[in-house]
Parts: sequence; structure tokens; C-alpha cells
Amino acid sequence: QVQLVESGGGLVQAGGSLRLSCGVSGSIVSINVMGWYRQTPGKQRELVAVIQSGNHTIYADAVKGRFTISRDNAKNTVYLQMNSLRPEDTAVYYCNADINTRYQLSSYWGQGTQVSVSS
Repeated sequence: QVQLVESGGGLVQAGGSLRLSCGVSGSIVSINVMGWYRQTPGKQRELVAVIQSGNHTIYADAVKGRFTISRDNAKNTVYLQMNSLRPEDTAVYYCNADINTRYQLSSYWGQGTQVSVSS
């Protein structure tokens, strides 16, 4: 069974920083793309940033220059460093990973972590 566990969310003032972490555990052969998405009430979940196994990264325009995604393959962990946070960054942030197990390639989601930015 594969699990993704996020941590690092919280409440911060505008202009502040937070670092999210997402660790993957279970019967894993390899991990392809890892990423972060976010969702606010009444809106669709949206991409924040993804990082491929070769460390190529893609960012949403809204976070370019402020957020940095990285991964530690030895620890099966992906990080999201969020700087210069704005109230509009307030959302539940979800970790996602495309994971090869012994049997199949599937997309997995974490449970979500709340990020709240006050003005």
C-alpha cells in the first residue's frame, strides 16, 4: 500500500514563508512525476508545481519566482518552499506522485495540508 503524507502547512502573515514536505512510503519501485496542487472552496484543484524524475520543473504562473519545488529521491520526498506568500495563496495544498509499484503505474494523492496567509 502506498501512502503520501504531507506536513508543513499553517498560518502565516503575508510576505512570510512556509515549507511543505510530502513523504512517500510503501511498496514502491520508482516515482516519476511529483507535484503540488492546491484547492480553495468552490474551485477546481489547480497545479502549483511539478518536478520530473530528472528534476525538470514546471510552475504555475501565479507562483513563479516565489515558490520552489524540489525532491530528495533517496528519501522519496518532495518539498515546496513558498516565499513571499500572499493571501491569495490560501488553500489546501495536496501532494501528488506518479508511482510504479510491482503491479502498475498509478497516481496517488496526499490528504492535504492547509495553508492560510493573512493580510
